[in-house]
Amino acid sequence: MADRILNVAYIGNGKSANRYHIPFVLDRPDKFRVKSIQARHIDHTAWPAVPGAEYTTDLDAVLSDPEIDVVEVVTPSALHFEYAKRALEAGKHVTVDKPFSATYLEAVELFALAEHKGVTVQCYQNRRFDSDYLTTRKVVESGKLGHVFEVVTSYDYYRPHQMEGQALDVVNGIAFGHATHCLDQLISWFGAPDRTHAELRQLQGEGMANDYFDIDLYYDKRGLKATAHANYMSAFQRPSFEVYGDRGAFIKVEKDQQERDLKHFYLPAGHDDFGLDAPEQYGTLRYYDDDGAFHEERVETVRSSYSQWYDALYETIVNGAPQLVSPEETLAQMSVLGEAAWGLS
Repeated sequence: MADRILNVAYIGNGKSANRYHIPFVLDRPDKFRVKSIQARHIDHTAWPAVPGAEYTTDLDAVLSDPEIDVVEVVTPSALHFEYAKRALEAGKHVTVDKPFSATYLEAVELFALAEHKGVTVQCYQNRRFDSDYLTTRKVVESGKLGHVFEVVTSYDYYRPHQMEGQALDVVNGIAFGHATHCLDQLISWFGAPDRTHAELRQLQGEGMANDYFDIDLYYDKRGLKATAHANYMSAFQRPSFEVYGDRGAFIKVEKDQQERDLKHFYLPAGHDDFGLDAPEQYGTLRYYDDDGAFHEERVETVRSSYSQWYDALYETIVNGAPQLVSPEETLAQMSVLGEAAWGLS
C-alpha cells in the first residue's frame, strides 16, 4: 500500500482551497491527486484551473464517485457541518477547514458518524506546522528556560476595514475563523486546559462583528498560563510567541512566512526556500545556565511546510496511523470556543 495514491475532491473553490490546501497536495504527487473540485459556479478568473482536475457543479457526482478517497470541505464556515456530514455519509474520509463546526455538539456528531462509517474526519490544522510555533516548542523542550510559567501567542493583522460594517456573526467572526489556529497550537502542545477565561470585543461598536479576542488557558497543576490573542487593528506587530520561564525568556517576533509566499503565488512545489525565515527573523533566547552565567542567542527557525499535514493524513488513511488532530483535541478547542463565543460551558 506504500505506493498508493489517494484521490482528493474539494467542496469549494475559493481562496481556502486554492491558497491553503491545493498547493500542498500538489507538493506531494507521490501520495495525492486532485481528482475533483465542486463549486456552485465554475470560474477560473480568480484561481487558475488545477491541471488534470475535474470541475463540476454536481456534488452528488463527487460524493458517489468510488475513486474519491478524501473529501476536503472548504466552503464558507456556516456550511462546514452540513457538507462534512454528507461526505461522511457517503463513506469518504473527510478533512474540514477551520472552524470544524459551529458547536461542540455538531463536532460530536461528526466524530460519531465517522466512527460508524469506518472513516476519518479531521479539522485542517495546518498551522501545527508553523515554523514559529515549532521553533518555540523546540526552545521550551531544550529546558534552557527552566520552569515555563507563561506562553503568549499573537496572530495580529493590520486590517482595520476588514470587518467594517459587518454585523455580529459568531461562526464567521474572529474567534471561530482566527482563534481556532492559535488555540489548536496550544491545546496540541499542552492538552485541554483546566479552566479558561475569554474576552471577545467589538472594536467597531456594539452589535458589530467581533474583531478582537483574548483567551487564557490555565494549566493549574503545571503552574502555566497560555494566552492566545489577536485583533485586526494592530499597526505594530506583537511577537508571534513569547515564552517566560524562571531562567529566561524566548521571543519570536516574526510569524511563519508560508502565508507571505502563498500570497505572492510563490508555491512550495519546486521552491526549496518556500516559507524560509531570513536570519534577521530568527527569535531571541535569553537565559541563565546552571552556573548562573547569562546567555543571549539567536535561534535559527525550524524549517517546516504545511505539506507535512498531508504527510500525516496519508499515514492515517493508508497505514492506519493515529490522526494528527485527534477528536479529543478538536472537542477541547470547540469547548473553549463555545464558552468564548456562545457563552456555553
